[in-house]
Amino acid sequence: MPVEEGAYKKSGEPKKFDPDFKGPIHNRGCTDIICCIFFIVAIVGYVAVGILAWTHGDPRKVIYPTDSLGQYCGQGKLEKKPLLFYFNMMKCASPMVLLEFQCPTPQVCVEKCPDRTLTLVTAIAKPEDWKYYKSYCREDPGNKPMTEILQKKLCPAYLISSKPFLQRCFPSLGKKGEVITVGDQDKFNDGEKIRDAKDLVAGMKNATVVMEGRQVAMKIFEDYTKSWYWILICLLIAVVLSLIFIVLLRYLAGIMVWVMILMVIAVVACGIAYSSIKYVNLKDTAGSNITLQQLGFQPDFSVYLHIRQTWLAFIIILAILEVIIIIILIFLRNRIRIAVELMKEASRAVGYVMSSLFYPIFTFFLLTIVIAYWGITAVFLSTSSEPVYKVFNETDCPHGRQTCEPENFTISAMKTDCPRSECLFAFYGGETPYHKYLIFFQFYNVFLFFWCANFVTALGQMTLAGAFASYYWAPNKPNDMPAYPLCASLGRSLRYHTGSLAFGSLILAIVQIIRVLLEYIDHKLKGAENKFAKFLLCCLKCCFWCLEKFIKFINRNAYIMVAIYGKNFCRSARDAFFLLMRNVIRVVVLDKVTDFILFLGKLLIVGLVGIFAFFFFSGQTDAFKDAAPSLHYYWVPILTVLVGSYLIAHGFFSVYAMCVDTLFLCFCEDLERNDGSAARPYHMTTELRYILMKDADAAQTPTSRDETMQLTPPDKTMEN
Repeated sequence: MPVEEGAYKKSGEPKKFDPDFKGPIHNRGCTDIICCIFFIVAIVGYVAVGILAWTHGDPRKVIYPTDSLGQYCGQGKLEKKPLLFYFNMMKCASPMVLLEFQCPTPQVCVEKCPDRTLTLVTAIAKPEDWKYYKSYCREDPGNKPMTEILQKKLCPAYLISSKPFLQRCFPSLGKKGEVITVGDQDKFNDGEKIRDAKDLVAGMKNATVVMEGRQVAMKIFEDYTKSWYWILICLLIAVVLSLIFIVLLRYLAGIMVWVMILMVIAVVACGIAYSSIKYVNLKDTAGSNITLQQLGFQPDFSVYLHIRQTWLAFIIILAILEVIIIIILIFLRNRIRIAVELMKEASRAVGYVMSSLFYPIFTFFLLTIVIAYWGITAVFLSTSSEPVYKVFNETDCPHGRQTCEPENFTISAMKTDCPRSECLFAFYGGETPYHKYLIFFQFYNVFLFFWCANFVTALGQMTLAGAFASYYWAPNKPNDMPAYPLCASLGRSLRYHTGSLAFGSLILAIVQIIRVLLEYIDHKLKGAENKFAKFLLCCLKCCFWCLEKFIKFINRNAYIMVAIYGKNFCRSARDAFFLLMRNVIRVVVLDKVTDFILFLGKLLIVGLVGIFAFFFFSGQTDAFKDAAPSLHYYWVPILTVLVGSYLIAHGFFSVYAMCVDTLFLCFCEDLERNDGSAARPYHMTTELRYILMKDADAAQTPTSRDETMQLTPPDKTMEN
């Protein structure tokens, strides 16, 4: 007994019997007021940052190409000129392009790319060609002599037949055998001498490298514009499936749990079978036996599906997943039976608070606002810099890459010293106080995003916990429950515990932002040779990942205690932690088994919707070929559907998860407060008492089991 009493003291004192306690306390006061004030001030600051970003930002900077004056092609007065034309593509072959992200040659917005090859000399001689040629000049040259036109770079020295690519005009290169051609010719005149068409390749490659990221981004954006309604349909299917499973759990909990388990096993087995068939069918296909390492990274993921090694990897991954699930089910088969009974009790609670099934929609709505605000603010912040112009020159010049003003450059000393230099748009930046603190605003935007998202999640957890606690502690269910338990719980959470919600979500946001910084540092050290630094960084990432999971666990149970007793966050977190430690066996073998069952339910919904999305968007099935949109990367909508389906399933199943956690914590409190006698009756139902007492028997000796079945006092029960 002394040892057991000492163990109790380490885990706090059990709750005492209170005849006046009848569930969530209504007469409560505001908690963590300082943190509430701090959160409100932070939100006001967040709005101010958003206003600043929207005032200075311009998303067109990342969407449209800009000419040498920083004007947007296809916008404003250049609305009819959506394409960017380079005066001399060969200047893009300079290494400076990769440093400055700009070719050192004049660039103009044009209506269409040139479809013929001309030089300035030949064009001036023919009025019809000269009229066509002038549409590619920076300004109308009038009657200026050719030497002045070239010196001031009013017009290009030559035009080459080109095609639009990523809203830019690139030479139309082809091949005649092994010879590179442009406009069906292997040579062209650049106004100074005859050149080989292959001289254009280096410039095109550098310009392509600069635009590669934008190319992928624009293709992804285009895929979203073509497939967004199909993505919404798939997500709607996920919503319907989630609702069907939740409703069936309400009435057929025992059957549905085993159906979910068997269907997950079946879905994974189907994935293994399909991957095996594809692996065998590609055996004699040319080029299918190259390795993934030889193939390298390809933005078009469909390329990987023609490689046998890809399907072999799928087979191995799915087989490992199948084996793990089956092994876990074998070892937890008895616990799963008990967890099924607990799910039935949770279903009864959900039945009395049916509005809780639709609460995730409210959470999704709030999270959508938070994500949209963060995304829009991030875009405006990243595009709120001003155009910076620099000196670009063809030869060595002391003023190279210095900032300049295009309006006064022609009469400046820089132009006098370097006659062949040009003042061109280089990039977006700025030297104002706003631009100096821009990195701070971006960091603040990310941090407040984590804080607000965690706050919304915490609000949902506390609201559901308060509603289900009202069910548990009601002596006569449902007569003694509030008329609208969910609304009453939401009102209490916002009115009294905004500070506690902000406190818990702040701690979690700090850990998450540290993890983001560690990932950023890891990205920067990719090429580093210091193995100790990599090892230390890996350890830190692992530690903070574990810390984040622990804080989420503590926060979740702390919010349940706040919803019931109305105490501050720290006091509630301590009480919840000690209560769980006094029931650690039940936490490990029962509560977590229920979480595993719910995870299988999420996995099943994601698997079903994901399989449908794969066959639809990839065109692998003849039934969907005509309906499926034509996409650059069909993995874009598939990944979006998978992530969206998981979030939807998680939202709906989180109702059951929160219900189970709340009932479990209330049960532990009930055991400590009451002993089942007429004076101190249990608030738990007979079914729940049977479930959890049976679970306690599984971990006890025969002697202690007999004592438990006699419903001994709470302190004796807990000692057992």
